[in-house]
Amino acid sequence: MTCGVPQGSILAPLLFSLYMLPLSQIMRKNQIAYHSYADDTQIYLALSPNDYSPIDSLCQCIDEINSWMCQNFLQLNKEKTEVIAFGNKDEVFKVNAYLDSRGQTTKNQVRNLGVILETDLSFSSHVKAVTKSAYYHLKNIARIRCFVSSQDLEKLVHAFITSRVDYCNGLLTGLPKKTIRQLQLIQNAAARILTRTRKSEHITPVLRSLHWLPVTFRIDFKVLLLVYKSLNDLGPKYIADMFTEYKPNRPLRSLGSSQLEIPSVHTKQRESAFSYYAARSWNQLPEEIRCAKTLVTFKSILKTHLFSCAFIESALCNVRTDCTVFY
Repeated sequence: MTCGVPQGSILAPLLFSLYMLPLSQIMRKNQIAYHSYADDTQIYLALSPNDYSPIDSLCQCIDEINSWMCQNFLQLNKEKTEVIAFGNKDEVFKVNAYLDSRGQTTKNQVRNLGVILETDLSFSSHVKAVTKSAYYHLKNIARIRCFVSSQDLEKLVHAFITSRVDYCNGLLTGLPKKTIRQLQLIQNAAARILTRTRKSEHITPVLRSLHWLPVTFRIDFKVLLLVYKSLNDLGPKYIADMFTEYKPNRPLRSLGSSQLEIPSVHTKQRESAFSYYAARSWNQLPEEIRCAKTLVTFKSILKTHLFSCAFIESALCNVRTDCTVFY
């Protein structure tokens, strides 16, 4: 070897992707869908009940990838090669048994790009891990808040807390309120530390003064932003392929209003799917937001809209409470 690319060079990721290009040909040949990242590849497929033939293709694909790597002076890290099945509990048990018979050890949860995925996609383990990490950093921030300015303290909160709460939050659509509440309590605690608010004081005015969207609305913001990017050729094609423009059978006022077809679902769990949740949330937006000309404009008016929705709802709740006490 007479020359090479220095470690950390900007050319290294590009050249590595070119070097690994034959892997995509192996996956396509075995009819396996895939996503490739810097040094991580995710392959996946869909199964029908009692039809496990695609699993044979998956196992063959993994064997061919291993052989290709051996021929090209690479090694497949079997300790980090994880297999997981998603779906109905009974079907997942059958699929796991078949995979074990083919020498593929399955797991009940795996970590993918920092997100913990479980077979039932409840994200309870992921939320628990985020909560544990966030409270650890909150305690450290609280110890030094007397020694730093308010501006620096806010930077620390966003760097160590907000970034963790917001990371991949587009996956948390449709989760139970008790799960989202754990993340909301993190945001509440961060707001109290930043503003030195007592636990006995109501948190809603504090969040409003900081101009922080509650966690539920932050999730909606991320989802709607992904939809806007996808519809305007600014996002991944696989997300854009999930959406179909709404076209009524006869002339209606909704024609040309940038609405989307909402897929039909028959279970509560399927309402959490991104394709359903995102399309329904998009159609609920005012038309002037959906038809925003630029991404910057869309983000600005969307946050204003969600901010007003979040704190108008809380104000209405307070009014109802006051009325109850009065009577």
